[in-house]
Amino acid sequence: MLSFSAADYVLFIATYLIASVPYGVIIARFSGTGDLRQQGSGNIGATNMLRVGGVRLGVLTFLLDGLKGMIPVLVTRYYANHGVILEASVPIVAVIAVLGHMFPIWLKFKGGKGVATTMLVLVALYWPLGLVACAVWLGVFFMTRISSLSALLAMIAVPTIALFMVELIGHFSAYACFAISIMVIARHHQNIQRLINGEERRLR
Repeated sequence: MLSFSAADYVLFIATYLIASVPYGVIIARFSGTGDLRQQGSGNIGATNMLRVGGVRLGVLTFLLDGLKGMIPVLVTRYYANHGVILEASVPIVAVIAVLGHMFPIWLKFKGGKGVATTMLVLVALYWPLGLVACAVWLGVFFMTRISSLSALLAMIAVPTIALFMVELIGHFSAYACFAISIMVIARHHQNIQRLINGEERRLR
């Protein structure tokens, strides 16, 4: 049985609070774009920001949403490597980071779909897997211009690849990949229905 220390729990809480920061909402407000939740799809993530605020703000939102997940994972790995906390805390922090974006305390637990956060979390967790996920997303997006389809196919690819890489990434990290993929896919349930109905919008 895992025995977590006070340091582990501090990292868990700090990760959730950091990942809960709604950068899309903040950027939209300070750029004069308005309330991102009341525009476009109403989502607080990079795709909606791209639609509403343009490429520059969309890319900035993607990077900040990604880094708020990536940095806690890297910090946790550093302390795990130095024996301060358990190695198992690394994949746990990865899951918490994605949960923080999806259910942010600062927005009454109404957050985004977690794609940007997930992509850089996976890069931090095991960079070859993260790069494959990003490559799948980019490849599908450039072919279809449908962000949701790109994310869904990337999230289908992640646990499949993790299954074959389990000896390299470790069982806990593989479990984290499965959990994160399921969470992201679940958050896309409305997009899935629109895809089935042929009603999902493309980004131009």
